[in-house]
Amino acid sequence: MTSRTHEIRSIRSDEWRQVKELRLDALRDPVAHLAFLETYEDAVAKADDFWRDRASGAAVGTTERQQIVAVGEDGAWAGSVTVLVEEAGVPDVFGTVPEHRQGHLVGVFVRPEHRGSAAGVTRGLFDAALAWSWEAGLERVRLFVHEKNGRAEAFYRKAGFLPTGRTAPVPGGTGELELEFVIGRDSSRDLSRYSSGDFSQG
Repeated sequence: MTSRTHEIRSIRSDEWRQVKELRLDALRDPVAHLAFLETYEDAVAKADDFWRDRASGAAVGTTERQQIVAVGEDGAWAGSVTVLVEEAGVPDVFGTVPEHRQGHLVGVFVRPEHRGSAAGVTRGLFDAALAWSWEAGLERVRLFVHEKNGRAEAFYRKAGFLPTGRTAPVPGGTGELELEFVIGRDSSRDLSRYSSGDFSQG
């Protein structure tokens, strides 16, 4: 799969250095405090074995998670999104039990210079993430967005994700909330009709 300017594909297990580099860059983004639960300081301190395991666990051919990236002609990674598979009846990361076998989008990030409608990077990443989810037989895909990340929320709504009314507290006791949005297999729409937006989230 391609965007207008990038190849959109799943990562390979030996690409842990690129996984690490992109994640650290994402955590230095100006809105990282809204988009990510992890901090740059925590991530940069992790050993290389952590990044090797992270890459191998989300590489092409794996079934429990899949990291999808946008790769430019020069080989540089422009952005990424990861799909986590959540099984019905199995407690999720929040300790609640999903009723559906579903995907959970996390780690959404596009480098600032590749954001906007011209490149189509965000659109391509979401197209690929949803395609992988439906091919895996998932019933729906969800994501959480910080209540103050209005730009990301606007894109998700345009892309067909709908709010469920469910919220989760942001760790740290700040009183802020993450809002759940979902899209079902039957309601999935062609993202080519929408701007690729200017956001990061995950």
